Order: sequence, then structure tokens, then C-alpha cells
Amino acid sequence: MTNSDRPMPPLEGAAHRWVTVRGAQLHIAEFGSGEPVVLLHGFPQHWYAWRALVPLLADGHRLICVDLRGFGWSEQTERGYDTDGLSDDILALLDALGLDRVTLVGHNWGAGVGFRLCQRAPERFRAFLALNMAHPWTRHRDVLPNLWRMWFTAFIEYPVLGRLVLRHWPAFTRYLLRRAVASPAAWRDADLAEFTEAAQASAHAGQAMFWQYVVRDIPAGFRGTHRRRRLTVPTLVLGGEHDPVIPPALLRGGDPNADDLTVRVVPGAGHHLHEERPELVAEALRKLIAEAG
Repeated sequence: MTNSDRPMPPLEGAAHRWVTVRGAQLHIAEFGSGEPVVLLHGFPQHWYAWRALVPLLADGHRLICVDLRGFGWSEQTERGYDTDGLSDDILALLDALGLDRVTLVGHNWGAGVGFRLCQRAPERFRAFLALNMAHPWTRHRDVLPNLWRMWFTAFIEYPVLGRLVLRHWPAFTRYLLRRAVASPAAWRDADLAEFTEAAQASAHAGQAMFWQYVVRDIPAGFRGTHRRRRLTVPTLVLGGEHDPVIPPALLRGGDPNADDLTVRVVPGAGHHLHEERPELVAEALRKLIAEAG
């Protein structure tokens, strides 16, 4: 089963449409009107990840919740899952929607794409809110002691194996979701089921995205390719005190490479701040937009 065969989870006010960019149909769910805000989900979620934020922000904001290539109800293609490719998709989507400049929100992998976008095309972004993701200038002395936290990627990134795990071992995806939050009460059973099934349906995209990070982004990191690009977009990074994947130590050290970078650690929270602390995230976004002008 692909995600396109699955029923769309209902959310009041959602306007769904598909936009063809760079050879793929991307699905977006839109809510509200006003200041355009593009939201990029992480793994293994899709547009529905933002369901708790929507009612808090739709009044006064045009929320554009994007399914990244291959995820949710966007088309799965053979290629195009590297960070630059995914960011190219978003720039092409902005062009197709006639949006010159937007505020950007990203979680996890979506925030990684967001950093790349803000470095490559800063004129397109008014402000950037990054949730639970390290910036491109994380210090090696902070990374090395925390590499063990990425143990689970070995089950996902390898061709064939990763797809089999995501498609046929749903308990693994469910475990990753449950362990990532500070309190299991953050999840409803129905939401865990939705995102677990979505990961099964988008197994090719999930594996390919992890693998492209290994073969492209890690070597680029050693070469310092993206560290040389300054961040000029006003950016707020929110991390969780108890995030088991991206701990607070990985959020330090970016200030010399950015014009306006703020990092805040949320006490008592884990790796899914939009699920665990939606009111805090919404308030932080409103303040960021107001300060960016």
C-alpha cells in the first residue's frame, strides 16, 4: 500500500491540493489566511504532524503544511531525497504558489532542509523556526560523544534492509516515536498508528533520505561545504531538554556563523516539541514573526 491509497486523516479547515514540481506531485494541506508560513515535517511524519499547531495559528496565518517528496500524500519517486534535492522542491513549490517570501518552520529532517534553504536562498525567508535539529555548525567535540544516539539509523539507511524494516517491522517505528518524547502521554494511540502506517507506505522515501544523508551530507560535513555558508535569516532553534536524538549539547556553537540565531532548550520536553508543547511552539513562532517584521 502507498500513502496515496490510504484515507487522509481529517482535520477541520484543511484545503488539500497537489502541485507538480521537479517531476513529482507534492501534496500540501492549507489552513487559514494571512502571513504565509510553510511547515516541513520530520521523519516519520507528514503534514498531519502539525495538527496541534493548526488551531493555534490559523487565525492570522496562512499555514502551508507540505508533504516532502515521497512522504504523506506526495509522490514517491526513484530519486530526489538528498537535502539539496528536497530544498530544491520547496523553492520550486514557492514559485508555483507565487510566494516570494515566507516564514519557515521545520522539525527534525524538515528543519535540516530548512537550514539548507535559508543558507541557499535567504531572500525567500522572513524567519525560520527550527525544532529539534542541530544547526550546520555543530562542533565535532560535541558530536562525537553523542554519535551513539544515532544507532537506530543503521536499521533504516541501508538499501533493501531499510525498506524492509520500515515496511514490515512497524513495531520499530512505533518504538522510535514513543522513545523520542519525554512522556508517552504525548501520543494518542490513533496518531501513533497513523504515523507508523505512513512510514510503512513511504518506506522507499524514508530509506532513501537517510541513505542520501550518509553518501552526500556527511562527506560534505567533513569538507565543511555548508559550514562556509552564513545564516542571515532570523532563526530560532527550540530543543528539548530530554531529546534522546538531538540533545542540548548539539545546539551550541552556531552564533559566530549567523546574524541572528537564538537557541532555547525547553525543560521537560523531548524530540517532538510540536506534539509535546504546541502552545509554546505557537507562541514562539508568533513572537519570531513579530520581531522579524
